[in-house]
Amino acid sequence: MSIDSSEEDLAFRLEVRRFCAQNVPQSLRERVRAGLRPTPEEFRRWQDILYRQGWGAPTWPREYGGTGWSPVQFHIFEQETAAADAPPQFHQGLELIGPIIFTYGTAEQKARYLPRILSGEDWWCQGYSEPQAGSDLASLRTRAVRDGDHYIVNGQKLWTSYAYAANRMFCLVRTSDETRKQDGISLLLIDMNTPGITVRPFQTLDEQAHVTEVFLDNVRVPVSHLLGEEGRGWSYGKVLLDRERALTATLGVRLTRQLGYVSERARETIEGDRALYRNPAFRAKLAQLEIEVQAIDQMGLRMLADNVAGVDTGPRGSMIKLRWSELLQRTTELWVETLGYDAMRFKPAGNAPGTVAQDQSGPMTAYLHSRVTSIYGGANEIQRNIIARRALGL
Repeated sequence: MSIDSSEEDLAFRLEVRRFCAQNVPQSLRERVRAGLRPTPEEFRRWQDILYRQGWGAPTWPREYGGTGWSPVQFHIFEQETAAADAPPQFHQGLELIGPIIFTYGTAEQKARYLPRILSGEDWWCQGYSEPQAGSDLASLRTRAVRDGDHYIVNGQKLWTSYAYAANRMFCLVRTSDETRKQDGISLLLIDMNTPGITVRPFQTLDEQAHVTEVFLDNVRVPVSHLLGEEGRGWSYGKVLLDRERALTATLGVRLTRQLGYVSERARETIEGDRALYRNPAFRAKLAQLEIEVQAIDQMGLRMLADNVAGVDTGPRGSMIKLRWSELLQRTTELWVETLGYDAMRFKPAGNAPGTVAQDQSGPMTAYLHSRVTSIYGGANEIQRNIIARRALGL
């Protein structure tokens, strides 16, 4: 697929570029360039800026408030926002549950939830993983028992990102026991302010508390908050996970930008009597990564081309997710390498959820956080199994 192959595409690129130059907050640019993830408040601010421009949901159809952009336009948008040091949009509402709602939800659910996802008023978290159901998600034990017009939900969710900041959760629960464990699972839309919900943030390797465990004790959820059909949650959940993996099709452009940060830092870092950038061994590592990142970006374009043509992309989403996670880890590792001893200035963020110490090393934080990318969205071992079955017939 050729990007900017038409005058219309080129005009669109210039429009996005001008918009970013005028509207990306400087504080947000600095945070992204430092290798730090935006806080929930910063994610919301960026979403509000895009929403006011009419670009709140780049991948949604116009009938639900989206842009109706083509896959090529979306890719151009991602390229230009990355080049402007803008963050990606927070995906839980926009790219995960939003499309499931407008595909399988009732008219009432669409009217209630979709506008608030677009504006950023609602912040969604994902209630999937459990202590005994991580990669083997079908083994989940959180149970929802019908009681008149409500379900009574009891269980525990784990690794729930930003649940402390969320007011909504899409949650997989078991509503019946079937011989096949994938059956009998349903998808509920839960108000996080409902009595009986306890959220406990905990720190991860990067010493930030962006993930949580969520306890549900006799939580009453209206039956009207069931998404789709009872017992079909596994099917909806698979669609959602496929979308999550496919999102990485556009992340090659952000890897390219991060390699640019590495290159800039290497030019500033003096090793002996010359810049680190002039070290042949370092240049070889950087060049190899640049080649591999270009390759994954081209794979993402192939996936976009298949989408335009209406062709099933098969396991390509798993392939890109797996490769992207490995390249991100290697890119952030090289970024830390350019810092040398300066990387040791990493300082714990403290106990406050989502906060970052002022003198914390951003690249080190990015490196430590990158370790999880080969686990979330389906561990890389699971991705290899999917590729083996769907591509190789094993």
